[in-house]
Amino acid sequence: MTTQVACPSRPDVPVGVARHRPRVPDRSDSVQRNDVRIAYDVYDADRPTVILLPTWSIIDSRVWKLQVPYLARHYRVVTFDGRGSGRSGRPQGAACYTDAEFAADAVAVMDATETDRALLVGFSCGVAWSVHVAAGHPERVAGIVAIAPSCGLSVPSPERDVFAYDKRLDTVHGWAKYNEHYWRDGGLEDFISFFADRMYHEPHSTKQREDFVGWASDISADTLADTTAGRLGLHGADAQPLEPLCAKVACPVLVVHGTEDRVRPAGIGERLAELTGGSLVLLDGVGHGVPGREPVRMNSLIREFADQIFPAPQPPSFTTWTRSRQRPRRALYLSSPIGLGHARRDLAIAAELQQRHPDLQIDWLAQDPVTRVLAAAGERIHPASRYLASESRHIEDECADHDLNAFQAIRRMDETLLQNFMIFDEVAAETPYDVVIGDEAWDVDYFMHENPESKRFPFVWLTDFVGWLPMPSGGDDEAALTADYNAEMIEQRARYRRLRDHSVFVGNRDDVVDETFGPDLPRIREWTNNNFDFSGYISGFTPPSEEETARLRAGLGLRRDDLLCLVTVGGSGVGTALLRRVLDAVPLACRLEPALQFLIVCGPRIDPEALVGHTDEVSRRVRIPGFLPDLHRHLAACDLAVVQGGLTTCMELTASRRPFIYVPLRNHFEQNFHVRHRLEQYRAGRYMPYEDAADPDRLAAAIIETLHADVDYRPVETDGAVRAADLIDGLL
Repeated sequence: MTTQVACPSRPDVPVGVARHRPRVPDRSDSVQRNDVRIAYDVYDADRPTVILLPTWSIIDSRVWKLQVPYLARHYRVVTFDGRGSGRSGRPQGAACYTDAEFAADAVAVMDATETDRALLVGFSCGVAWSVHVAAGHPERVAGIVAIAPSCGLSVPSPERDVFAYDKRLDTVHGWAKYNEHYWRDGGLEDFISFFADRMYHEPHSTKQREDFVGWASDISADTLADTTAGRLGLHGADAQPLEPLCAKVACPVLVVHGTEDRVRPAGIGERLAELTGGSLVLLDGVGHGVPGREPVRMNSLIREFADQIFPAPQPPSFTTWTRSRQRPRRALYLSSPIGLGHARRDLAIAAELQQRHPDLQIDWLAQDPVTRVLAAAGERIHPASRYLASESRHIEDECADHDLNAFQAIRRMDETLLQNFMIFDEVAAETPYDVVIGDEAWDVDYFMHENPESKRFPFVWLTDFVGWLPMPSGGDDEAALTADYNAEMIEQRARYRRLRDHSVFVGNRDDVVDETFGPDLPRIREWTNNNFDFSGYISGFTPPSEEETARLRAGLGLRRDDLLCLVTVGGSGVGTALLRRVLDAVPLACRLEPALQFLIVCGPRIDPEALVGHTDEVSRRVRIPGFLPDLHRHLAACDLAVVQGGLTTCMELTASRRPFIYVPLRNHFEQNFHVRHRLEQYRAGRYMPYEDAADPDRLAAAIIETLHADVDYRPVETDGAVRAADLIDGLL
């Protein structure tokens, strides 16, 4: 059975679907053919067209979610939901679902989108439809990419075909579930789970199976039976043999098939390549769901094939090759946008490296809001940064009322992470970097381990936590998923240790939680000690002097006896709820401490106007600025802070020895486990659950108590950037 985990913080988010997509259609419309509505999407570009055909109607065009963002950067892309799925119509009867009908739909979509000629990409059943179109309309098909074809060719699949449409339901295991009577008799959900397991049988494919089950929940037993009978020529449907049509295909054909396909054997792909004179790429060890399970390889194959059949005009080229000894040192720095603290510590490391190597040029591949910090520091931002999909926007869309299941949110960020890795891969291929530094660049680290041939450079990985941990609200399902993700990471590192030249934990050995990765897996602290170097914490700043603090407070209009409470929620937009709760507590806190003033810092992604509308008493006591690039100095100058549970802000307050209350996001495993453990190591901060912070009386009382509490923090080390640079310097 496929595990499904909903989003506890966002019940309106369907399983397997991200609210924020890295690429949305430029146009969505539909075309009517024989009273059947066919819905399509167009991703415009001034380049030839690639059409990603639908597959079996059990799922819709979302099956291409990992291909669209990448291909749409290089080609015009058209997708459409096949009849019986998604937004398209659901006619009744097997005769409505023959290969010829699907092929005619493809031509109708080409007409509606003004596509004279295109590269057709078919997956599974969609391969047959691409052959029909190419045979019947050769002038309109520039080429075919056939992925894991599941077509009517004379290649037996005995395990699958023997039970199809058997009315005897006394034996319903394995492919016996591929049976219309079983589906109509209440077994459809069980079949969908079974089929998902056959599609994605490779280890650690929980997300792919979850997506498939979530999407397939939209189909009825009757529609699925009709779509299958139509392809097989049952119940009065006219199934045209495919082999004679293959002989009519005149365009180039690329066939891609996994050798461990458990839906249709690779022999079908071999036969199709033979009949069409096409090229064959066998993916050893890969199953049926190639676009979802091996997206990097699949995207590259489609792009390379498209470039061959749509050669772009090449102007005369003038290139310069520089002898290796003459080349200046170059580094590519990847700084995570999930929390602006990454940018500050990364700038500190970069400054240390450039002090040692004045000729070192650092290119930053980064996105908002990190780019604002980098621009203010005068750093060079790589032009390709503008193509990166926003991780911060995705995280914000996953959050509701101070609740963010960070683990599930990152799982649902697969489209964004894949898109950003493909951009990184292009950048790294264009420039010979001496080192690539990835500060929690999860996309690069994961997909590089999945595609080790993509490493062309020394690679340094930095992180301030290790290990996905389940939240109690996720129950056994989330515990199983986090353990599976941890096991995959452990296996990747054991097999391809060479991919990271250094793994750097931004902290000390005792800062690592002493928890387990999961059943039968090692303990996190022990494994991290054996696999990481430790830099100590990297704050990226020196706390200001008393004189600097006095000037800053004077600049804020504070009198000598005023007390400043600074409230901030980091660089993303997920903290609005906490800011509102603090505003609710302001009048109560000020009555308890008349000298109290509040500075509510919205950050770069929260509109200060969204927080207006409070009483005059609040307005007199509160200032609400937007983005403060020198926030760390304001933190050092406050008398108290109220913050989320983000590591950077909490550690900056710890380094500056300021009293603070931290309110971790609910269901955020990193803030609730990893950060809280580290703060306990430093004896820093006052933990407050959001349920308490949401009560104005409790929050006001906590503000006053913490404001006057003694500070006895363990000192924060100041040489972290130097120690990290020492490790990286050996690669330069």
